[in-house]
Amino acid sequence: MSDSNTTDFTNPSTFILLGIPGLELAHIWLSIPFCTMYAIAILGNFSILFIVKWESSVHEPMYYFLCMLAVSDLVLSTATMPKMLNIFWFNSREIDFSACLTQMYFIHCFSAMESGILVALALDRYVAICHLLRYSTILTNSVVAKIGLALVLRSSILALPYPFLVRRWPYCRTNIIPHSYCEHIAVVKLACADTRLSSYYGLFILFSVIGLDILKVIFSLLTKDAQLKTFGTCGSHLCAILDQTHPGQAAKALFS
Repeated sequence: MSDSNTTDFTNPSTFILLGIPGLELAHIWLSIPFCTMYAIAILGNFSILFIVKWESSVHEPMYYFLCMLAVSDLVLSTATMPKMLNIFWFNSREIDFSACLTQMYFIHCFSAMESGILVALALDRYVAICHLLRYSTILTNSVVAKIGLALVLRSSILALPYPFLVRRWPYCRTNIIPHSYCEHIAVVKLACADTRLSSYYGLFILFSVIGLDILKVIFSLLTKDAQLKTFGTCGSHLCAILDQTHPGQAAKALFS
């Protein structure tokens, strides 16, 4: 399917990824920092996994959570970077419809997982500082495994509707995605239907992954005054996150 295809079709066989719009002539140069970052991510995360596996002195909950974060980062970067480099180096812009949905699922699933792992790391430090003498009895290997399993299940279930929602919409405008990867709202914008359900669900996920984690911390505080002060601070942070993460999605969901 060519770049100029704007005829009616329900499910396109392929999408066209533009890479970084407006910087097509600089793609070969942009590939250098992206390739370098990917190589560093691969080397660094595998180093963490290797050290934690073979060094018995770091067999502790914090390092187990760091291993989870390393695996999540490896999957997330591998889901996006190889295709980006293909676009930059070989101008290979086509991506199969099913492959696009698969990439979308992994991006949103492991982004949510990373957020949860960071909360788990914060919990680990809280227990280590505030309950030092009970640290080893609170965060046992069994508890760490259960937390890890809960994070995997939460992110997997929350991201599952994304590809199904995208597959159900008819596409009759174009198959060109102005991005380097298949992001949910970028694909949904190509649909010629009322896609508010996708926008609302995207906002729900955003607040579920980030907002609820913040609220858990706020309501765990003992005093009402501390809760109000923290809510005032974190509320502005949440608005900033919403604005920076999916401003178009937020506006579309709130005002459509």
